Amino acid sequence: MQGDLDDVDDLVRTVGAGMTAWLGVVSAEHVRRGVSLSIAQIGHGKRAGLARMKAGDSLVYYSAQERLGEPSRLRCFTALGTISDDEIWQADEGSFKPFRRRVSYDLSARPVPIDTLKPFLELTAPPNWGQQLRRGLVPLSDHDFTLIHQAMRQGEP
Repeated sequence: MQGDLDDVDDLVRTVGAGMTAWLGVVSAEHVRRGVSLSIAQIGHGKRAGLARMKAGDSLVYYSAQERLGEPSRLRCFTALGTISDDEIWQADEGSFKPFRRRVSYDLSARPVPIDTLKPFLELTAPPNWGQQLRRGLVPLSDHDFTLIHQAMRQGEP
């Protein structure tokens, strides 16, 4: 048990040492594609969200749904990664030209339902916490990143 606490303490110190953690809100289908390509694409390919991040920042994806536009609910943290560098580039997919960044994803991370962590997260404390997710990218506190990271790496708390 003490080893687990030491790991969490080390992680909190790392997050607090100039690194920022972000929560990207993307459908699970798009998350899987991003992981397979080792890229981040936020806000339907807009540049602004990506420009807020810097190399070394952590990125957690939250997927409210499996596929964009479908009524099915997933409501899970679905991927965990680190921004690889400071380059933002524009991909060419015909008529769609999204902006992207390189991400090193933690392939050992497993999806975690938000409901298992909701009582412990600062993100979900405000009454209308879901409203902020409409922005597509929100900063995560060190506390929340640590809890999500630990749950995705070791299973639910």
